[in-house]
Amino acid sequence: MEKLNPVHNNISPKLMNQERSKKPKMLVVDDEPDNLDLLYRTFRRDFQVFRADSGGKALEVLAQEGEVAVIISDQRMPQMKGTEFLSRTVPQFPNTMRIILTGFTDVEDLVEAINSGQVYKYITKPWDPNELKEVVQRATETYDVLQQRLDELQRAEAQATLLATIVEVSQTLADPKTAFQAIANAFGKSFNADGCALCVLGTETPIAAQGLYGITTTVDWLPQDPLFAETLTTSQVTGCFNIAADPDLAALPTYQSLGIQAHVLTPIVHRGQNRAVLSLQWQPVHILNESELAMLYLCAQQVVLALT
Repeated sequence: MEKLNPVHNNISPKLMNQERSKKPKMLVVDDEPDNLDLLYRTFRRDFQVFRADSGGKALEVLAQEGEVAVIISDQRMPQMKGTEFLSRTVPQFPNTMRIILTGFTDVEDLVEAINSGQVYKYITKPWDPNELKEVVQRATETYDVLQQRLDELQRAEAQATLLATIVEVSQTLADPKTAFQAIANAFGKSFNADGCALCVLGTETPIAAQGLYGITTTVDWLPQDPLFAETLTTSQVTGCFNIAADPDLAALPTYQSLGIQAHVLTPIVHRGQNRAVLSLQWQPVHILNESELAMLYLCAQQVVLALT
């Protein structure tokens, strides 16, 4: 009996390497420019570091950039103390690891912040760079574990919802056009994509039928996309998480006109043949991790229920 390949064998190694090269995000907050620059230089190799010189500016950075793995904040800053700023980040970003830098003994604030879970660790000034690096490494590892558990729960819920939708569509919708549209909608929403296309492959034409979602109002451009050809050639999940970093893709008119910055495609295979291709597009840079790519591939294979 033929031995089945692990799911990750159905994902392009090039795409997996893009995900692994992603740096975790860090926010450093200090009203002293020298300290801010020192923190930036200390961690810029291993993190995507954002800087802010006050608690208010830091909240603006988080509103724009979203969740970060680690926040390092000075305690004594004008207008807003470090512990106050960190406490305001807890409701929206509960998994973020918060480290406070303090040059004085402010026991009440620190103890309250640590006991309430708002602060992971405090470091006294002047800090030892090696000690701070060790603390940040442990904090990042803790964040990764928490994030992994959260991702697993969210993926399980999304996968169950997506599979239920595919089964329902295949059993209740007799019109293929309506069914394909419903499937494209389901995948687009499950993966928070700006656009999605389900392209059923034809014999006389590259695409015989389609379902469209979001910004994707036509698939005429897909057969000319190198990623589409790569998906059919390799029968693997392919794509690019940062179109602007790939000159060949960035020059394509459709990417420019729609502002697409990330594109992932997965084949839908039945009895060893590519029957369809599912295309997901995002307008900002968007990265799917290995588990998300595997979920995409596995769920896409269930679309065969509707195709047949």
